[in-house]
Amino acid sequence: MILIGLTGGIGSGKSEVARLLTARGAELIDADQIVRELQQPGAEVYTKMVAIFGNEVVAQDQTLDRAAIATKVFSDATLLKTLNELVHPIVRRVMNERVESFRGTSKVVVLDIPLLVENPREGLDGVLVVDLDVELAIERLVEQRNMKIDDARARVAKQATREQRLAIADHVIDNSGDRDQLVKKVDVAWSWIISLK
Repeated sequence: MILIGLTGGIGSGKSEVARLLTARGAELIDADQIVRELQQPGAEVYTKMVAIFGNEVVAQDQTLDRAAIATKVFSDATLLKTLNELVHPIVRRVMNERVESFRGTSKVVVLDIPLLVENPREGLDGVLVVDLDVELAIERLVEQRNMKIDDARARVAKQATREQRLAIADHVIDNSGDRDQLVKKVDVAWSWIISLK
């Protein structure tokens, strides 16, 4: 097994890079997807989050209102810290279980971890960072996700800096160009990953 950590700031195109890597044969373990699974009604994280935040973060269909939670935590550093201390150990445990299921295989396993700088991971064969100028990332968040510019800036400000991500990178994909350029850069990254065997 080749174990790769994939990270990048919000709006960097990391999710698209993850899709392109899976199309080339990688197995993806996505931290955000695991969080969504654990936040389903009745699941471990859901129950604990409702206990912390109260019923105002529960939508009419009984799912968590992710927008309401984001509004709360991105304006309150203490609350964000509490949420991270709750969620990260559980997500790490589930990720570890999934990684172990590939142990002893020849698979390329990509751990998609947005907060890899903030939560370093041992045992990786390499770290792949999707990089983008912060202003371009904000522009894409506004255009593609219909975020308000102030909200986009606030989310970027809460993450590790571009420099911090680049400092942990073994390989960097610059996603400042168009999709065709991104595909070519992912091909180069895939060759690098395969060379780690």
